[in-house]
Amino acid sequence: MSIQTRYRMVKDKIKALAKAYKSEFIANRRHLHAHPELSFQEFRTAAFVEEKLKSIGITQIEKKADTGWVALIEGKNPKIKTIALRGDMDALPIVEQNEVPYKSTNPGVMHACGHDVHTASLLGAAKILYEIKGEFEGTVKLIFQPGEELIPGGASLMIKDKALENPRPSGIIGQHVMPLIPVGKVGFRKGMYMASADELYITVKGKGGHGAMPETLVDPVLIASHMIVALQQVVSRNASPKIPSVLSFGRVEALGATNVIPNEVKIQGTFRTLNEEWRAKAHKHMVQIAKGIVEGMGGEIDFEVRKGYPFLKNAEELTQRAQHAAVEYLGADNVVDLDIWMAAEDFSYYTQEIDGCFYRLGTRNEAKGIVSGVHTPTFDIDEDALEIGAGLMAYIAVNELKS
Repeated sequence: MSIQTRYRMVKDKIKALAKAYKSEFIANRRHLHAHPELSFQEFRTAAFVEEKLKSIGITQIEKKADTGWVALIEGKNPKIKTIALRGDMDALPIVEQNEVPYKSTNPGVMHACGHDVHTASLLGAAKILYEIKGEFEGTVKLIFQPGEELIPGGASLMIKDKALENPRPSGIIGQHVMPLIPVGKVGFRKGMYMASADELYITVKGKGGHGAMPETLVDPVLIASHMIVALQQVVSRNASPKIPSVLSFGRVEALGATNVIPNEVKIQGTFRTLNEEWRAKAHKHMVQIAKGIVEGMGGEIDFEVRKGYPFLKNAEELTQRAQHAAVEYLGADNVVDLDIWMAAEDFSYYTQEIDGCFYRLGTRNEAKGIVSGVHTPTFDIDEDALEIGAGLMAYIAVNELKS
Protein backbone atom coordinates (compact mmCIF):
# COMPACT_ATOMS: atom_id res chain seq x y z
CA MET A 1 0.00 0.00 0.00
CA SER A 2 1.38 3.42 -0.96
CA ILE A 3 1.91 6.18 1.60
CA GLN A 4 -0.69 8.30 -0.22
CA THR A 5 -3.29 5.53 0.02
CA ARG A 6 -2.50 4.90 3.68
CA TYR A 7 -2.88 8.55 4.63
CA ARG A 8 -6.06 8.86 2.59
CA MET A 9 -7.43 6.02 4.67
CA VAL A 10 -6.27 7.81 7.83
CA LYS A 11 -8.03 10.97 6.68
CA ASP A 12 -11.26 9.07 6.10
CA LYS A 13 -10.97 7.46 9.53
CA ILE A 14 -10.42 10.84 11.19
CA LYS A 15 -13.50 12.20 9.43
CA ALA A 16 -15.56 9.22 10.54
CA LEU A 17 -14.40 9.56 14.14
CA ALA A 18 -15.05 13.32 14.19
CA LYS A 19 -18.58 12.66 12.99
CA ALA A 20 -19.12 9.81 15.44
CA TYR A 21 -17.93 11.84 18.43
CA LYS A 22 -19.53 15.14 17.42
CA SER A 23 -22.15 14.99 20.17
CA GLU A 24 -19.40 14.52 22.75
CA PHE A 25 -17.47 17.51 21.38
CA ILE A 26 -20.61 19.62 21.65
CA ALA A 27 -21.28 18.44 25.20
CA ASN A 28 -17.74 19.34 26.23
CA ARG A 29 -18.06 22.76 24.65
CA ARG A 30 -21.38 23.43 26.34
CA HIS A 31 -20.00 22.43 29.74
CA LEU A 32 -17.06 24.77 29.27
CA HIS A 33 -19.30 27.57 28.02
CA ALA A 34 -21.58 27.24 31.03
CA HIS A 35 -18.64 27.33 33.46
CA PRO A 36 -16.28 30.07 32.22
CA GLU A 37 -13.35 31.30 34.26
CA LEU A 38 -11.23 34.41 33.90
CA SER A 39 -7.57 34.44 32.89
CA PHE A 40 -5.26 32.55 35.27
CA GLN A 41 -8.28 31.45 37.33
CA GLU A 42 -9.12 28.42 35.17
CA PHE A 43 -9.02 25.90 38.03
CA ARG A 44 -12.29 24.07 37.31
CA THR A 45 -11.58 24.22 33.60
CA ALA A 46 -8.14 22.68 34.12
CA ALA A 47 -9.65 19.93 36.26
CA PHE A 48 -12.23 19.21 33.55
CA VAL A 49 -9.52 19.01 30.89
CA GLU A 50 -7.42 16.65 33.03
CA GLU A 51 -10.41 14.42 33.66
CA LYS A 52 -11.23 14.23 29.95
CA LEU A 53 -7.63 13.50 28.94
CA LYS A 54 -7.44 10.65 31.45
CA SER A 55 -10.78 9.27 30.29
CA ILE A 56 -9.37 9.12 26.76
CA GLY A 57 -6.48 7.03 28.10
CA ILE A 58 -3.78 9.67 27.95
CA THR A 59 -1.38 9.24 30.88
CA GLN A 60 1.52 11.54 30.02
CA ILE A 61 0.04 14.74 31.45
CA GLU A 62 2.03 17.50 33.13
CA LYS A 63 0.80 20.69 34.79
CA LYS A 64 2.29 23.95 33.52
CA ALA A 65 1.86 27.59 34.59
CA ASP A 66 -0.52 26.62 37.45
CA THR A 67 -3.67 26.08 35.35
CA GLY A 68 -2.22 24.76 32.10
CA TRP A 69 -1.50 21.26 30.86
CA VAL A 70 0.88 19.59 28.46
CA ALA A 71 0.00 16.05 27.36
CA LEU A 72 1.63 13.64 24.93
CA ILE A 73 0.15 11.17 22.46
CA GLU A 74 2.86 8.90 21.13
CA GLY A 75 2.50 7.10 17.83
CA LYS A 76 4.96 4.63 16.38
CA ASN A 77 8.60 5.75 16.62
CA PRO A 78 7.61 8.60 18.98
CA LYS A 79 11.03 10.26 18.95
CA ILE A 80 11.17 10.73 15.19
CA LYS A 81 9.20 14.04 15.23
CA THR A 82 6.88 16.05 17.47
CA ILE A 83 4.15 18.49 16.49
CA ALA A 84 2.26 20.62 19.04
CA LEU A 85 -1.43 21.55 19.08
CA ARG A 86 -2.59 24.45 21.25
CA GLY A 87 -5.90 25.44 22.80
CA ASP A 88 -6.58 28.31 25.21
CA MET A 89 -9.04 28.04 28.10
CA ASP A 90 -9.84 31.44 29.65
CA ALA A 91 -12.97 33.57 29.34
CA LEU A 92 -13.78 37.28 29.41
CA PRO A 93 -15.40 39.64 31.97
CA ILE A 94 -18.60 40.01 29.94
CA VAL A 95 -22.24 39.48 30.99
CA GLU A 96 -23.73 36.96 28.57
CA GLN A 97 -27.00 37.95 26.88
CA ASN A 98 -27.63 34.71 25.01
CA GLU A 99 -30.65 32.72 26.17
CA VAL A 100 -29.35 29.21 25.55
CA PRO A 101 -29.32 26.05 27.71
CA TYR A 102 -25.55 26.38 28.11
CA LYS A 103 -25.58 30.06 29.12
CA SER A 104 -22.83 31.11 31.54
CA THR A 105 -23.57 30.23 35.14
CA ASN A 106 -20.71 32.42 36.35
CA PRO A 107 -22.17 35.97 36.57
CA GLY A 108 -20.17 38.54 34.65
CA VAL A 109 -17.92 35.96 32.97
CA MET A 110 -18.45 34.60 29.45
CA HIS A 111 -16.68 32.60 26.79
CA ALA A 112 -17.14 35.47 24.37
CA CYS A 113 -13.98 34.76 22.37
CA GLY A 114 -14.54 31.09 21.67
CA HIS A 115 -11.91 29.59 23.94
CA ASP A 116 -14.50 27.00 24.98
CA VAL A 117 -14.52 25.96 21.32
CA HIS A 118 -10.72 25.85 21.17
CA THR A 119 -10.49 23.67 24.28
CA ALA A 120 -13.31 21.36 23.17
CA SER A 121 -11.78 21.05 19.70
CA LEU A 122 -8.38 20.15 21.13
CA LEU A 123 -9.95 17.58 23.45
CA GLY A 124 -11.74 16.20 20.40
CA ALA A 125 -8.53 16.07 18.37
CA ALA A 126 -6.87 14.31 21.31
CA LYS A 127 -9.60 11.65 21.39
CA ILE A 128 -9.26 11.03 17.65
CA LEU A 129 -5.46 10.97 17.68
CA TYR A 130 -5.30 8.62 20.65
CA GLU A 131 -7.61 6.20 18.85
CA ILE A 132 -5.44 6.17 15.71
CA LYS A 133 -2.02 6.42 17.38
CA GLY A 134 -0.96 3.16 15.80
CA GLU A 135 -1.40 4.69 12.35
CA PHE A 136 1.08 7.59 12.53
CA GLU A 137 4.71 8.02 13.48
CA GLY A 138 5.93 10.60 15.95
CA THR A 139 4.42 12.43 18.91
CA VAL A 140 1.60 14.93 19.24
CA LYS A 141 2.05 17.40 22.10
CA LEU A 142 -1.20 18.89 23.41
CA ILE A 143 -0.91 22.34 24.99
CA PHE A 144 -3.88 23.60 27.01
CA GLN A 145 -2.92 27.07 28.14
CA PRO A 146 -4.39 29.64 30.52
CA GLY A 147 -4.65 33.39 30.25
CA GLU A 148 -4.62 34.29 26.55
CA GLU A 149 -6.76 37.37 27.22
CA LEU A 150 -4.53 39.02 29.80
CA ILE A 151 -0.98 40.39 29.69
CA PRO A 152 1.61 38.84 30.05
CA GLY A 153 -0.26 36.08 28.22
CA GLY A 154 -0.46 32.47 29.25
CA ALA A 155 1.63 31.41 26.26
CA SER A 156 4.64 33.31 27.60
CA LEU A 157 4.24 31.60 30.99
CA MET A 158 3.84 28.17 29.40
CA ILE A 159 7.07 28.73 27.46
CA LYS A 160 8.88 29.82 30.64
CA ASP A 161 7.62 26.64 32.29
CA LYS A 162 9.21 24.60 29.47
CA ALA A 163 6.00 23.61 27.69
CA LEU A 164 7.97 23.54 24.44
CA GLU A 165 10.62 21.18 25.80
CA ASN A 166 10.91 17.44 26.43
CA PRO A 167 10.19 16.87 23.60
CA ARG A 168 10.62 20.05 21.62
CA PRO A 169 8.12 20.22 18.75
CA SER A 170 9.17 21.13 15.22
CA GLY A 171 6.11 23.34 14.95
CA ILE A 172 2.86 24.33 16.64
CA ILE A 173 -0.68 24.58 15.29
CA GLY A 174 -3.41 26.77 16.72
CA GLN A 175 -6.93 27.57 15.58
CA HIS A 176 -9.32 30.38 16.49
CA VAL A 177 -13.02 30.85 15.86
CA MET A 178 -13.93 33.39 13.17
CA PRO A 179 -17.53 34.66 13.11
CA LEU A 180 -16.91 36.38 9.77
CA ILE A 181 -16.35 33.00 8.05
CA PRO A 182 -19.33 30.67 7.47
CA VAL A 183 -19.34 27.36 9.28
CA GLY A 184 -17.78 24.66 7.13
CA LYS A 185 -14.92 26.87 5.99
CA VAL A 186 -11.49 27.69 7.41
CA GLY A 187 -8.95 30.42 6.64
CA PHE A 188 -5.17 30.57 6.38
CA ARG A 189 -2.49 33.21 5.82
CA LYS A 190 1.24 32.67 5.40
CA GLY A 191 3.69 35.20 6.85
CA MET A 192 2.63 38.25 8.85
CA TYR A 193 -0.89 37.81 10.13
CA MET A 194 -1.67 39.51 13.47
CA ALA A 195 -0.41 42.66 15.17
CA SER A 196 1.54 43.32 18.32
CA ALA A 197 -0.57 44.93 21.04
CA ASP A 198 0.51 47.47 23.64
CA GLU A 199 -1.66 49.10 26.29
CA LEU A 200 -1.35 52.82 26.97
CA TYR A 201 -2.14 54.32 30.39
CA ILE A 202 -1.92 58.12 30.55
CA THR A 203 -2.68 60.61 33.31
CA VAL A 204 -2.82 64.30 32.39
CA LYS A 205 -2.58 66.52 35.47
CA GLY A 206 -3.59 70.13 35.76
CA LYS A 207 -5.31 72.44 38.24
CA GLY A 208 -9.05 72.08 38.53
CA GLY A 209 -11.72 74.42 39.74
CA HIS A 210 -14.85 76.30 38.69
CA GLY A 211 -15.60 76.12 34.98
CA ALA A 212 -16.62 79.78 35.00
CA MET A 213 -13.09 80.87 35.93
CA PRO A 214 -10.86 79.18 33.33
CA GLU A 215 -8.17 81.85 33.70
CA THR A 216 -7.38 80.55 37.19
CA LEU A 217 -7.04 76.92 36.09
CA VAL A 218 -4.82 74.55 34.14
CA ASP A 219 -7.52 72.61 32.31
CA PRO A 220 -6.48 68.95 31.94
CA VAL A 221 -9.56 68.17 29.82
CA LEU A 222 -8.56 70.68 27.16
CA ILE A 223 -4.92 69.59 27.34
CA ALA A 224 -5.87 65.90 27.04
CA SER A 225 -8.04 66.68 24.03
CA HIS A 226 -5.16 68.38 22.21
CA MET A 227 -2.85 65.53 23.15
CA ILE A 228 -5.18 62.81 21.80
CA VAL A 229 -5.54 64.62 18.48
CA ALA A 230 -1.80 65.29 18.23
CA LEU A 231 -0.93 61.67 18.92
CA GLN A 232 -2.70 60.61 15.73
CA GLN A 233 0.29 61.92 13.78
CA VAL A 234 2.30 58.99 15.17
CA VAL A 235 0.47 56.80 12.65
CA SER A 236 -0.42 59.35 9.95
CA ARG A 237 2.94 61.14 9.73
CA ASN A 238 5.60 59.10 11.55
CA ALA A 239 4.80 55.57 10.40
CA SER A 240 5.65 54.27 6.96
CA PRO A 241 2.38 53.72 5.05
CA LYS A 242 3.78 50.28 4.21
CA ILE A 243 3.58 49.24 7.88
CA PRO A 244 0.08 48.61 9.26
CA SER A 245 -0.38 50.56 12.50
CA VAL A 246 -3.33 51.42 14.73
CA LEU A 247 -3.48 53.90 17.62
CA SER A 248 -6.83 54.09 19.40
CA PHE A 249 -8.04 55.48 22.70
CA GLY A 250 -11.06 53.75 24.20
CA ARG A 251 -11.34 55.35 27.62
CA VAL A 252 -11.14 58.99 28.71
CA GLU A 253 -12.10 59.65 32.32
CA ALA A 254 -12.50 63.22 33.54
CA LEU A 255 -14.54 63.20 36.74
CA GLY A 256 -15.70 66.78 36.68
CA ALA A 257 -19.16 68.20 36.05
CA THR A 258 -20.87 70.81 33.85
CA ASN A 259 -19.17 73.59 35.78
CA VAL A 260 -16.33 71.69 37.46
CA ILE A 261 -12.92 71.17 35.85
CA PRO A 262 -11.16 68.15 37.42
CA ASN A 263 -7.54 68.07 38.50
CA GLU A 264 -6.66 65.20 36.17
CA VAL A 265 -7.80 63.13 33.21
CA LYS A 266 -7.08 59.42 32.88
CA ILE A 267 -6.81 57.92 29.40
CA GLN A 268 -6.42 54.35 28.17
CA GLY A 269 -5.61 53.21 24.66
CA THR A 270 -3.91 50.65 22.48
CA PHE A 271 -1.13 50.69 19.91
CA ARG A 272 -0.76 47.89 17.36
CA THR A 273 1.59 47.23 14.48
CA LEU A 274 3.34 44.50 12.48
CA ASN A 275 6.93 45.68 12.76
CA GLU A 276 9.01 45.39 15.93
CA GLU A 277 11.53 48.10 14.99
CA TRP A 278 8.76 50.60 14.28
CA ARG A 279 6.94 49.48 17.43
CA ALA A 280 9.89 50.57 19.60
CA LYS A 281 10.22 53.90 17.76
CA ALA A 282 6.49 54.56 18.04
CA HIS A 283 6.62 54.16 21.81
CA LYS A 284 9.24 56.93 21.99
CA HIS A 285 7.32 59.16 19.57
CA MET A 286 4.12 58.85 21.59
CA VAL A 287 5.77 59.79 24.86
CA GLN A 288 7.68 62.71 23.30
CA ILE A 289 4.63 64.15 21.56
CA ALA A 290 2.38 63.76 24.58
CA LYS A 291 4.92 65.26 26.95
CA GLY A 292 5.53 68.21 24.64
CA ILE A 293 1.84 69.02 24.26
CA VAL A 294 0.95 68.63 27.93
CA GLU A 295 3.92 70.47 29.40
CA GLY A 296 3.67 73.16 26.74
CA MET A 297 0.12 73.86 27.94
CA GLY A 298 1.16 73.98 31.60
CA GLY A 299 0.23 70.47 32.68
CA GLU A 300 2.05 67.37 33.86
CA ILE A 301 1.86 63.85 32.47
CA ASP A 302 2.42 60.23 33.43
CA PHE A 303 2.62 58.01 30.32
CA GLU A 304 2.95 54.25 30.73
CA VAL A 305 3.40 51.96 27.74
CA ARG A 306 2.56 48.47 28.91
CA LYS A 307 4.13 46.21 26.33
CA GLY A 308 1.91 43.35 25.26
CA TYR A 309 2.07 40.52 22.76
CA PRO A 310 4.46 40.58 19.79
CA PHE A 311 3.25 40.31 16.20
CA LEU A 312 2.19 36.89 14.94
CA LYS A 313 3.97 35.48 11.92
CA ASN A 314 2.88 32.20 10.39
CA ALA A 315 5.79 30.09 9.15
CA GLU A 316 5.59 29.90 5.37
CA GLU A 317 6.23 26.19 4.80
CA LEU A 318 4.33 24.91 7.83
CA THR A 319 1.32 27.05 6.96
CA GLN A 320 1.43 25.96 3.35
CA ARG A 321 1.40 22.30 4.41
CA ALA A 322 -1.42 22.91 6.88
CA GLN A 323 -3.46 24.74 4.26
CA HIS A 324 -2.88 21.92 1.79
CA ALA A 325 -4.04 19.44 4.43
CA ALA A 326 -7.18 21.54 4.97
CA VAL A 327 -7.89 21.45 1.23
CA GLU A 328 -7.53 17.66 1.29
CA TYR A 329 -9.81 17.41 4.32
CA LEU A 330 -12.50 19.97 3.43
CA GLY A 331 -12.13 20.66 -0.28
CA ALA A 332 -10.65 23.74 -1.95
CA ASP A 333 -13.94 25.67 -1.90
CA ASN A 334 -13.96 25.55 1.90
CA VAL A 335 -10.45 26.94 2.45
CA VAL A 336 -10.10 30.71 2.14
CA ASP A 337 -7.20 33.14 2.22
CA LEU A 338 -7.07 35.56 5.15
CA ASP A 339 -6.03 39.20 5.19
CA ILE A 340 -3.89 40.86 7.86
CA TRP A 341 -5.78 41.11 11.15
CA MET A 342 -4.91 43.95 13.53
CA ALA A 343 -6.11 42.10 16.61
CA ALA A 344 -3.48 40.38 18.75
CA GLU A 345 -2.96 36.85 20.07
CA ASP A 346 -0.49 35.44 22.55
CA PHE A 347 0.01 32.46 20.21
CA SER A 348 2.57 34.89 18.77
CA TYR A 349 4.94 33.97 21.63
CA TYR A 350 5.09 30.41 20.34
CA THR A 351 5.87 31.67 16.83
CA GLN A 352 8.85 33.57 18.26
CA GLU A 353 10.25 30.24 19.48
CA ILE A 354 9.31 27.66 16.83
CA ASP A 355 7.48 27.51 13.51
CA GLY A 356 3.78 28.18 13.97
CA CYS A 357 0.54 28.15 12.03
CA PHE A 358 -2.49 29.97 13.38
CA TYR A 359 -5.62 29.53 11.29
CA ARG A 360 -9.31 30.43 11.52
CA LEU A 361 -12.31 28.18 12.04
CA GLY A 362 -15.57 29.41 10.52
CA THR A 363 -18.46 29.59 13.00
CA ARG A 364 -21.01 31.89 11.31
CA ASN A 365 -24.53 30.85 10.32
CA GLU A 366 -26.79 33.68 9.24
CA ALA A 367 -29.80 31.40 8.83
CA LYS A 368 -29.56 30.55 12.54
CA GLY A 369 -28.85 34.16 13.53
CA ILE A 370 -25.32 33.32 14.62
CA VAL A 371 -23.57 36.47 13.44
CA SER A 372 -22.23 38.29 16.53
CA GLY A 373 -18.56 39.12 16.74
CA VAL A 374 -16.14 37.95 19.40
CA HIS A 375 -15.93 39.92 22.65
CA THR A 376 -19.65 40.71 22.49
CA PRO A 377 -22.34 39.51 24.94
CA THR A 378 -24.25 37.72 22.17
CA PHE A 379 -21.34 35.79 20.63
CA ASP A 380 -22.11 32.17 19.88
CA ILE A 381 -21.17 29.57 17.28
CA ASP A 382 -22.79 27.09 14.95
CA GLU A 383 -21.75 23.93 16.79
CA ASP A 384 -21.25 22.07 13.51
CA ALA A 385 -17.87 23.82 13.64
CA LEU A 386 -16.74 21.47 16.42
CA GLU A 387 -16.72 18.42 14.16
CA ILE A 388 -14.49 20.35 11.76
CA GLY A 389 -12.38 21.94 14.50
CA ALA A 390 -11.48 18.61 16.10
CA GLY A 391 -11.14 16.58 12.93
CA LEU A 392 -9.12 19.08 10.93
CA MET A 393 -6.73 19.71 13.81
CA ALA A 394 -6.11 15.98 14.12
CA TYR A 395 -5.56 15.62 10.38
CA ILE A 396 -3.17 18.57 10.18
CA ALA A 397 -1.12 17.01 12.99
CA VAL A 398 -0.94 13.61 11.28
CA ASN A 399 -0.13 15.24 7.96
CA GLU A 400 2.66 17.27 9.54
CA LEU A 401 4.20 14.25 11.23
CA LYS A 402 4.64 12.55 7.87
CA SER A 403 6.34 15.61 6.33
